[in-house]
Amino acid sequence: MYKIALLPGDGIGPEIIPQAVRVLHAVGQRFDREFQCETALIGGAAYDATGHPLPEETLEVCRNSDAVLLGAVGGPKWDNLEPHLRPERGALLPLRKQLGLFANLRPVMVNYALADASPLKYDLVAGLDVLIIRELTGGLYFGEKRREDLPDGGQKVVETLEYTTQEVVRVVRLGFEMAQKRGKKLTSVDKANVLESSRLWREVVEELAQEYPDVELNHILVDNCAMQLVRNPKQFDVMVTENMFGDILTDLASQLSGSIGMLPSASLGGGVALYEPIHGSAPDIAGQNLANPLATILSVAMMLRITFNLEEEATAIERAVDGVLQQDYRTGDIMQPGKIRLGTVEMTDAVIRALRQE
Repeated sequence: MYKIALLPGDGIGPEIIPQAVRVLHAVGQRFDREFQCETALIGGAAYDATGHPLPEETLEVCRNSDAVLLGAVGGPKWDNLEPHLRPERGALLPLRKQLGLFANLRPVMVNYALADASPLKYDLVAGLDVLIIRELTGGLYFGEKRREDLPDGGQKVVETLEYTTQEVVRVVRLGFEMAQKRGKKLTSVDKANVLESSRLWREVVEELAQEYPDVELNHILVDNCAMQLVRNPKQFDVMVTENMFGDILTDLASQLSGSIGMLPSASLGGGVALYEPIHGSAPDIAGQNLANPLATILSVAMMLRITFNLEEEATAIERAVDGVLQQDYRTGDIMQPGKIRLGTVEMTDAVIRALRQE
């Protein structure tokens, strides 16, 4: 029995999570696995129901599960709430802290069938396979924030960027370990020419590198990294970086695949891992059967592989997704001339058919 907490959240979250669960149960039927799912509130939906975007009841459901599958949180409806009550800050950041999720893994893979959908040239992205590891619980997002009134009537804003040696060690070590399992190449992204926090980061990386002599290590400044991801993304294998840099670079990298709706993620570190698509709540298309469910379905595959060690089941889902793309099925965000457009439910139907027919 595998226990999974489901957090649909806001926007398209309540549409994509049920579709991913359908695929999960289809895998369970094929491989004789049983998954027990419990749904809980998060984000704006939780605020509307309880007055807080992350109720204690939701945290308890997560802590009592083996893994968490999250849809998305946030939307314009809650933009004017106090900062600590807004879904993005009041739910996601505390959830990561409470579950000890210090590392976010975002694979960026470009299926050959989708390479033409990328804004970059086909040869630059076809077959791309990069893993970006983002530190998740430190840096500017979690540092002290304050405003001070100035004599001229204006204000001064202070944001504190904090990292400890141990916070850097644990995420960089994960980067080296992931690199050992892949192409044995690790790129550390920082801004060591300007920031003291990045100089500490680079020192820690250099020291840890002595323990992984089989991994080729490279350092790159974050601004150059952004340029290189567009210029020559295949030069990278595994990348590791701090919180804000990772937030920006992973969104940039998502466009290499043609759509942010294609990319899954995993957040690791504590006893319970969290899996989610990276595309956000997309309130403009919510409730219209337009959302791409593939990132959430691929997040289920990551969950099966990483948390439950079910490699065959995970691979079956990934092959099914590849299969429907090879059959020219597309949702609106990845639509191309001459392809077959499907809605959220219909795309999931196609994945399940491919999964059962394999």
